[in-house]
Amino acid sequence: MSTTRRRFLQLSAAAGSALALGDRVPRTFAADVAGPAGGGDKKKTLLILGGTMFLGPALVESARKLGYTITLFNRGKTNPQLFPDVEKLHGNRDGDLKSLVGRRWDAVVDTSGYVPRVVRDSATLLKDSGHYVFISTISVYSDNSKPGADETAAVGKIANEKDEKVTGESYGPLKALCEQAAMDAMPGKTTVIRPGLIVGPMDPSDRFTYWPVRVKRGGEVLAPGTPADPVQFVDVRDLADFALHTVEAKTFGTFHVTGPAKELGMDGLLDSCKSVSKSDAKFTWVPADFLAEQKVAPWSDMPVWVPPIGDSAGFARSNISKALKAGLVFRPLDVTLRDTLAWWDTLPAARREKLKSGLTAAREAEVLAAWHKHETKKS
Repeated sequence: MSTTRRRFLQLSAAAGSALALGDRVPRTFAADVAGPAGGGDKKKTLLILGGTMFLGPALVESARKLGYTITLFNRGKTNPQLFPDVEKLHGNRDGDLKSLVGRRWDAVVDTSGYVPRVVRDSATLLKDSGHYVFISTISVYSDNSKPGADETAAVGKIANEKDEKVTGESYGPLKALCEQAAMDAMPGKTTVIRPGLIVGPMDPSDRFTYWPVRVKRGGEVLAPGTPADPVQFVDVRDLADFALHTVEAKTFGTFHVTGPAKELGMDGLLDSCKSVSKSDAKFTWVPADFLAEQKVAPWSDMPVWVPPIGDSAGFARSNISKALKAGLVFRPLDVTLRDTLAWWDTLPAARREKLKSGLTAAREAEVLAAWHKHETKKS
């Protein structure tokens, strides 16, 4: 396994675990998604396993627009102030499901399953419900070297399927086993969604937020690789809308959910960041091999970006044609960037002082200085 892929999986696993931690939610957003539900005499019912972190609130907002009566099941520890008029059932995915016993919903969206045994228990208990949507990950695959790979590509395997420890290496294979557990428990009634990097307001990881925030600051910006290096990600609200769309359309199967619809280069992302923030940023493109020499890691030090070479050649070129045909749509990138910056500005100063991903200003300056020195020597 390459260093790049190992680092990506470690960060993906960490980000998945971080969904249980939470950041403060802007009061205005909380009020918006806690507003009155849609009309109708007999409302459809939706259970969200999770629901108060990042994807969960976006699902609630999307479900409200569709007129669902919503129930949340979680531990009641993350952002418990959200959704005061929504039914909340408390328990634990691992061994305390009694508040779900004897209940049935038209649809269940599982946002918080990482261990197959735990997913199997909840899906089995809820098997009389109409539809089970499992949120998996595009990290399930064993090989990222082939551009354009679709949902039929081989998933990763774990040596001991009873080992439930989530690590960088086990995260993807465990998620693949979770998918199978859900499908076994509810055959013919399961939709598996494999999202790429999830971005937008309320993202606790800063893995995308780094770029609009950094570019807004202006000045010389270290841009990784080449302008054409591809990137893929999905706005959390577009992911939520698609998940609910599969329920509405009774669409089952497995789907890559990442975007945009057409290939986007790193230059397109950075140029949009600059346009939205109206900054004076100037991009200095530094090759991947030089960044490696400087110990600047893809995905973590340079978020979103992974060099499209070797065993990462297909990393940001996943085939999304199946999801597009099934109704996946994307809001404009500028909207995602603008809304992400607006949310970021609502956070406490202490939170905004230190991004959780990307280079610090001092480290970025060091690498840029080293690059300019290197170029001067060449000339």
